[in-house]
Amino acid sequence: MHERASGTDTGMTASIDLSDLRRRAADIRWYHSIDLGRGVKAAGIFDPAPFVPHLRLPDLTGKTVLDVGAWDGFMSFEAERRGAARVLATDSFSWGGSGWGTKDGFELARCALASKVEDQEIDVMDLSPEALGGTFDVVLFLGVLYHMRDPVGALERVASVTGELLIVETEVGMLLHRAPAASFYPAAELHGDPTNWWAPNVAAVAGMLRAVGFDRVEVVWRPNLGRRVARWAKATVRGTVDRSLLDAAQRSRFVFHAMR
Repeated sequence: MHERASGTDTGMTASIDLSDLRRRAADIRWYHSIDLGRGVKAAGIFDPAPFVPHLRLPDLTGKTVLDVGAWDGFMSFEAERRGAARVLATDSFSWGGSGWGTKDGFELARCALASKVEDQEIDVMDLSPEALGGTFDVVLFLGVLYHMRDPVGALERVASVTGELLIVETEVGMLLHRAPAASFYPAAELHGDPTNWWAPNVAAVAGMLRAVGFDRVEVVWRPNLGRRVARWAKATVRGTVDRSLLDAAQRSRFVFHAMR
């Protein structure tokens, strides 16, 4: 069921000389910045490393971990580095060529790192214990929810393969509204990306997570209002601002933990 790409064992890794690694890394359009070892770092447009502490990862020693929407696999390899017994990386949109990303970065990083992370190309809406061969102790659903046309249905699929803890990082909006609500973006209004559909508020995300079977939901990281406004002000000075001050005050990225 889990087809492994070529070049994942230690022998194959040893066969990649440094110049070849640098050349192959330079030829890939990376999203994640990833340290590939031997002084080679993939130059992605986003470096997840500074954000990892905000996820409040539990002790992953001996745990099974599922990384949904893995893309270049930074968090998959991080989970393995933290002692996870098994890590499965899944993706469809980025690996299948529908977006501007490919699977090349993931495969090269796995090879360069001599990683045992498994992979399976599967859409979020097709996730199930039967499709993945069971459930996982910890599931990472990072930067994916707001891309889902049917966020409740997507969370239902993700919940079906979560054994203990689901970690969700997502765009949230309408932060001045206490009742569950969500902003809908039918075109490319959110960051100029037509695949960005929703920015639910905190109450809506928590409500959806409870509706799909989680008993406890916590917000474990949120940038405060001052930080959101300061970021908007810096973007204004740089000339890169793409939203109003009111929108900046009401929208950001939050991290949720959902537990059984």
